[in-house]
Amino acid sequence: MAMTLTTATAADGGSPAEKLVNSPRTLVIAHRGYSEIAPENTLPSFKLAKKAGADLVELDYYHSKDGKLVVMHDGTLDRTTDATSRWGGSKIKLDSKTLAELKELDAGKWFDPQFAGTKVPTLEEALDLIQDGNMTLIERKEGDAATCVKMLQARGLVNKLVVQSFDWNYLADFHALEAKQVLGALGPLSSKDGKKLSAPEKVLNPEWVDLALKSGVRVIGWNNQVTKEAVDYAHSKGVRIWVYTINDQAEANRLMDLGVDGIITNNTSIIWRAVALRQSKILP
Repeated sequence: MAMTLTTATAADGGSPAEKLVNSPRTLVIAHRGYSEIAPENTLPSFKLAKKAGADLVELDYYHSKDGKLVVMHDGTLDRTTDATSRWGGSKIKLDSKTLAELKELDAGKWFDPQFAGTKVPTLEEALDLIQDGNMTLIERKEGDAATCVKMLQARGLVNKLVVQSFDWNYLADFHALEAKQVLGALGPLSSKDGKKLSAPEKVLNPEWVDLALKSGVRVIGWNNQVTKEAVDYAHSKGVRIWVYTINDQAEANRLMDLGVDGIITNNTSIIWRAVALRQSKILP
C-alpha cells in the first residue's frame, strides 16, 4: 500500500501560516526547492518540490540594481549562472545588474544540460508558482523589512507564507511593521554581543530561544545541533523548531525523536519518506 501523509495543518483556527506552523506532524521543507535533482532556486526546482510533497518550499531573495526582488541564494552570480562566461570577470554581484540583465542569464545549465535555458526567477514569479497549492518559506538575504512587508501586503500574502532570516534585528523590524506575520529566526549566529562564539555556544539552548523571542518569531530554524531540552523549552514558549539541512533518513529520525517540528532538506523525497514512516507507526 502506498504511503501517504496526513494533512499538515492544525485543525483549530488561525491564518494559513499559523495552521501549517502548528501542524501535528513534522513538516517537510524543500531547501531552495528540490535542489538535489534540479538547479536550486529556480522554477523547475520549485515545481519538483511541490510534486514530491513538500509542505513548504524555501527560497532566498536579493535586490537587483533596479530594486527588483530576485530569487537567488548567493550575492554573486558565478556559482549558479553563466554570468562569468557571458560577461567575463568573477564574483559578479547580483545587485550590480538590472532585472533585465539578470533575465539574460542561464540559471540551469550549470547543474545539468537538461535544464539549459532556465531563467533566474523574480520573487513574484516564484510566489505565483509555489503559493498555488503550497506555501513558501522566504529567506531574506538582504534588504529592509519595509520592502518585504509592502510586497506581501500588496499581494495579500501576509500570513499565507513564512519569512525567516539570520538577521534577528531585521525580524524585529518586520514584526513591528506587521505583527501578524509568522517569522522564523535562523541560527546559530556566528557571534553574540560582538563576541565570536565557540561550537558549544552555538548549540540551541533555552537562552537562544528567549533571545529569538524578542524578535517576535514563532519559529526557530537551526542546524542539527539541538537538544531535547531546548526543543521542549521552545514548545513551552509556543515556538516551533525546524532544522536544516538534513538529507539523511537516519539523522531525520534522530531529530524527530527530539521532537523537532520541521526538517529542511535538499532531498524532499527522502525526508517525506522518513516522516511518512514515522507517522505510520503512530497512527492507529
